[in-house]
Amino acid sequence: MEPTLLQSGEVADVGVLVDALNYTWILVVCFLIFFMHAGFAMLEAGQVRSKNVANQLTKNLLTWSVGVVAFFLVGAGVSSFVGGGGFTWIAGNDPGSWASGWFYGAVFAMTAATIVSGAVAGRAKLRAYVAYTVLLAAVIYPVVTGITWSGGYILEYVGTGFQDFAGGMIVHGMGGIAGLTAAWVLGPRMDRYNSDGSVNVIPGHSMTFAVLGTLLLAFGWYGFNVGTASIFVENADGEMVFNAAVLGRVVLTTTLAMAMGAIGSGAVALLKTGKVDTLYVANGLLAGLVGITAIPDVTAWWGALVVGLLAGAQLPIVFSFVEQRLKIDDVCAVFPVHGSAGVLGTLLFPFVAAPGMVDSVANAFIAQLAGVVAITVWTVVMTALVFGALKAVGQARVSPEHERDGLDVSEHGVDTYPEFGQPDVATDGGSDEIIRADGGEPNDGEIKMVTAIVRPDRLGAIKKSLAEAGAPSLTVTNVSGRGSQPAKKGQWRGEEYTVDLHQKVKIECVVADIPAQEVVDAIRDGAETGEPGDGKIFVMPVEGATQIRTGKTGRDAV
Repeated sequence: MEPTLLQSGEVADVGVLVDALNYTWILVVCFLIFFMHAGFAMLEAGQVRSKNVANQLTKNLLTWSVGVVAFFLVGAGVSSFVGGGGFTWIAGNDPGSWASGWFYGAVFAMTAATIVSGAVAGRAKLRAYVAYTVLLAAVIYPVVTGITWSGGYILEYVGTGFQDFAGGMIVHGMGGIAGLTAAWVLGPRMDRYNSDGSVNVIPGHSMTFAVLGTLLLAFGWYGFNVGTASIFVENADGEMVFNAAVLGRVVLTTTLAMAMGAIGSGAVALLKTGKVDTLYVANGLLAGLVGITAIPDVTAWWGALVVGLLAGAQLPIVFSFVEQRLKIDDVCAVFPVHGSAGVLGTLLFPFVAAPGMVDSVANAFIAQLAGVVAITVWTVVMTALVFGALKAVGQARVSPEHERDGLDVSEHGVDTYPEFGQPDVATDGGSDEIIRADGGEPNDGEIKMVTAIVRPDRLGAIKKSLAEAGAPSLTVTNVSGRGSQPAKKGQWRGEEYTVDLHQKVKIECVVADIPAQEVVDAIRDGAETGEPGDGKIFVMPVEGATQIRTGKTGRDAV
């Protein structure tokens, strides 16, 4: 496509100007949708265990990297072919003619793909997830868009339009259903269920990350929904018209549904547990957004309130059903957030539509139901086939040993939190020999081991206190335990669990030339808060010591 030059003082062709403005608008929207991957990364990282964070982040990075290439080479053409337009390969055409359309389709496709990663967290092999992502971007998702947005078979056989404005069912519903299917095929994480079928709660490692990811996603969602509407159109008289009515409705309904989703989910959690669960509020906010995504341009303002409320309210109920009845370990609740919320919003369209948007409620509902059924069946069958085949050849799931150690180490060889992962050793240097005024030897000439179990947040104060006391080198190890500090009740996604082991730090000092009591006093000065759980200090004799480098033994080694 040759560029069109507009000369100074020349009246521009309205059609060219409209295309230019909308082209720019689409690109900005695509950038916003791409930024949603940062939200997905934080949301999912916060809901997994600390030993699996790097793996989850890597999956999010690779989702985009391998998926966008697969969609570029194959997926866009498959979507066009299924829609009846023939296989159009982007690499063989003038990029300027429809590159924006390809890029727009790509960011939507990658959103559907990344949803799946949250459901299979903590046990899926990276290669299995990458293989599925390639197939989803190249075939599974493009077929869905082919039978819907590309004017395919649903429109042809139902006889009326399947309404999905921005992917409530096509993107999010499909992704949530795919995630649930993949989690079912893989099976639950180790220790998720007891032999009697009862559930063990496995909390994620960072509520902060989860909430941050939620807000990043909500920000990008305005691009997802609002961006689907072109901002300018050319009317029959050749005049450029600003599409304010549609944009205004989409902004309003998206915002109202988002808010009501958080309220609905938080309210149901409060009724179930007596507490407003933070994660349910965050997930509910997203469920409200998913619920309205199919119909933000045709829904009345009151309909947006209803859709958001119901999408949020169903989340705790559906999650409990999936977890406790179906025994499917959906780690990041992708099905109730994306799957069931997308289905709900899509089916509610005829009942919450703005005046004049629906000619026949029955016909509209049939079209919506047909679309939901077709997308669900295709997604379940293809996802089950792919993960089932990988499982059959032993490539779907990591080994029990790797799962126990964590996928960060076993799949990537990294420790996301080295300070709180495997035991680490830190030294603060040595101390000069102390000459006692009474001429005696500290510790009666013996070597002593001073061991303290203290709060992690007091480590800095303890190190400072030991340095002021001239203490020798020390070893610091991250441990878990409980003494007089009572067990506490925690809550993760509305379910209580007992926190009977607390994060502690073990400090070990071997002393020979410094009185052990001075080390004890220094540790106590730095560790004391006056609250239960401050810890304990133990002093034990050491029978012998050998310095590895020099071979020195006894006090000389220390």
